[in-house]
Amino acid sequence: MDMQHPAADPHAEIREEVRKLCARFPGEYWRELDARRGYPTEFVNALTESGYLGALIPEEFGGAGLPLSGAAAILEEIQSSGCNGAACHAQMYIMGTILRHGSAAQKAQYLPAIAEGRLRLQAFGVTEPTSGTDTTALRTTARREGDRYIVNGQKIWTSRAEHSDLMLLLARTTPRDQVAKKTEGLSTFIVDMRTAKGLTIRPIRTMMNHNSCEVFFDNMEVPAENLLGQEGRGFRYILDGMNAERLLIAAECIGDAKWFIAKASAYAKERVLFGRPIGQNQGVQFPIAKAYAQMRAAEAIVQKGLAKFERGENCGEEANMGKMLAAEASWAAGEACINTHGGFGFAEEYDIERKFRETRLYQVAPISTNLILSYIGEHVLGMPRSY
Repeated sequence: MDMQHPAADPHAEIREEVRKLCARFPGEYWRELDARRGYPTEFVNALTESGYLGALIPEEFGGAGLPLSGAAAILEEIQSSGCNGAACHAQMYIMGTILRHGSAAQKAQYLPAIAEGRLRLQAFGVTEPTSGTDTTALRTTARREGDRYIVNGQKIWTSRAEHSDLMLLLARTTPRDQVAKKTEGLSTFIVDMRTAKGLTIRPIRTMMNHNSCEVFFDNMEVPAENLLGQEGRGFRYILDGMNAERLLIAAECIGDAKWFIAKASAYAKERVLFGRPIGQNQGVQFPIAKAYAQMRAAEAIVQKGLAKFERGENCGEEANMGKMLAAEASWAAGEACINTHGGFGFAEEYDIERKFRETRLYQVAPISTNLILSYIGEHVLGMPRSY
């Protein structure tokens, strides 16, 4: 079954090369990592050396200078090949914050090093235990003292913190009761975790091998030159990258759905019970077919969002809907795949249960379905704000 993009796809060659790279990292590689909760260092290094993690960095800084659709193609192919791009995907959308709001000196210092693989920018310090997705209620503070900021607080679900050199950190620089709007007074910093003192990282064991962590800041010093853009405008800087993040995550979900659908369809044709292939039974066939339709519909929305993003148009509707629909499609495809395989769907050697756990995350992260529906209700349909 061919679920690839047409030959006219401008990223067809990239897709083919990504598939070749991923073939070097079969299911056995991921199962071994999953068993010991290991980080896929070899896989991430291979992506870096091939230039894929620097895809969105402009050529002047040593990157590939691809549009967002190019990055989406890379991540989709990683997932549809049975690998897991979550180990490094944040580098693609975090980097955009530096590109859009960093100073000339910051861009020159960090972007070439990220493109070459000398630095990893994969940690995003935003979410906190008490505030969750209510970002403006965060409690981590950064107090200016001369040529430095003193940071105190805590972050949670900061994935890849143990395996990243740099962290993009959002902290409050002006108390909430001293600003006119709750979105003001937040600032964004580049934290060099290799040298930072007063920084503690604690891994969180979860149902999937996602390298999530809690991060604690105890009088951690950050040079004032590491402030991104203007002090107090960090919330807007973070928002700038959220449409890109959601479109890229949606592309990953579409890749997952394609993997599940291909796996389920193949097994449904091969597995014979009661003298006939199980795929001949509509109870097996229809859930797979429905998941395929869901995936194609989500894919169309995501492609529309990518096109609008690249034209500089507002793509909030497509980015949010695309992420929600793609996550639902990948989950439906996972359900169909595991049900098609029956007991074998739970066996590690088939890789289905691993991918099933991994794709479940995107019903919740990086934004929950309920908040997406709130966005659509308010910003698309014009209904009163619900929260």
